[in-house]
Amino acid sequence: MDEQKGLFGFLDKYLMGPMSIIAQYKVVRAITAAGMAVVPFTIVGSMVLVFSVLPISFSFLPIVKDIFAASFDKFTALYMIINYATMGSLSLYFVLTMGYELTKIYAEEEELNMNPLNGALLSLFAFIMTVPQIVFNNGSMSSVTTLKKGAVTVDGWAMSNGVTRFGTTGIFTAIIMGILTVLLYRLCIKRNWVIKMPEAVPEGVSRGFSALIPGFVIAFVVIFIDGIFIFLGTDIFEAISIPFSFVRNLTGTWIGIMIIYLLTQALWIVGIHGANIIFAFVNPIALANMAENAKGAHYIVAGEWSNMFVIAGGSGATLGLCIWLATRSKSEQLNAIGKASVVPAIFNINEPLIFGIPIIYNPALAIPFILAPMTSATLYYLAMKLDLIKAVFANVPWPTPVGIGAFIGTGDWKSVILALICAVAAFLVYYPFIRNYDRKLVKEEREASAIA
Repeated sequence: MDEQKGLFGFLDKYLMGPMSIIAQYKVVRAITAAGMAVVPFTIVGSMVLVFSVLPISFSFLPIVKDIFAASFDKFTALYMIINYATMGSLSLYFVLTMGYELTKIYAEEEELNMNPLNGALLSLFAFIMTVPQIVFNNGSMSSVTTLKKGAVTVDGWAMSNGVTRFGTTGIFTAIIMGILTVLLYRLCIKRNWVIKMPEAVPEGVSRGFSALIPGFVIAFVVIFIDGIFIFLGTDIFEAISIPFSFVRNLTGTWIGIMIIYLLTQALWIVGIHGANIIFAFVNPIALANMAENAKGAHYIVAGEWSNMFVIAGGSGATLGLCIWLATRSKSEQLNAIGKASVVPAIFNINEPLIFGIPIIYNPALAIPFILAPMTSATLYYLAMKLDLIKAVFANVPWPTPVGIGAFIGTGDWKSVILALICAVAAFLVYYPFIRNYDRKLVKEEREASAIA
């Protein structure tokens, strides 16, 4: 027991404490909110791509290809507009929601007269200023123009089924510009650098003028910073992408993936929703990678990869555990919890299980709760590295049942088999631990019954 207390004491001190602080940061909460807000757009945009791969997925049925060639394929240019307006413009949605949410947080918690709509529009304004590509040659600045096939840039605006930098490549810039903009807007409000209109002026007009001075401040700060980078041979957009590229590459390694799940699950067992914290930083990378996969890349961390392959049944990969509790457990307590949790578990919802058993602060199940998703993640990583399955190119709602989401997201029937194997492997990690825990509870229940 001392060792167990020591373990949880260690996690409380060195993990729960720092991560609880991080989770309360205004910026982190805004990123989390923005990430959740854009998910519906990624799902809608991804679904149209499914039409393109279905004939390939069912290549063993030539009739499918013929049906698509005679129908959907004739309207590709039309329905792909949906993709360009969502995935192809995702950074715009991200920066708007980021600016709105962060402004709202500051306004409410610091009691500042900051308008969230102003924060959203000012953030969009700042982000768009980072998009044009400008170079410094022969003592003057000029916009980049290239008309090469596959690399069209007109007056500094790179084009590829829309503005290239409006897509997922701009998510990280959108986050930074949203933060910078709101901080500058906050500074202006706190210093009272605003134009105040009489109360008789309509709210819409007054709101517009209240953003005038902050707009000038943001404009000059952004072009000043961008100008420095242009003198150095780059720009804000490219400079921001450098550190994020490192993080992006790290998430594609086995060690990086193991760290993600180690931190996520360790936070869970001390009562913190680890996925909300850790995946707030992972999801922007996953969205960007998913867009690249749609173009032919093979990124491992992409879209809803975690829900598709790693955590069948919810955080901790508890689907197999839940089914075993409902069908094989001898403990009345565990059996009842298992039966009550089966249906939610099918849709990757397992809070009833986590808090009902419980798993949090439970030394008997802490180890498998951490190791199970790490095991399934390892299998997924190996399958991707060995090119056994296609990469995730489409997003699906996270409650999509195991196997179904994997097939839709990859368009590969082999991914269904992999998802099921991952779920079984996760359960095998749980099995010896839950069996012993079940026996322990049965003994306690019999003793309690005998006393009664």
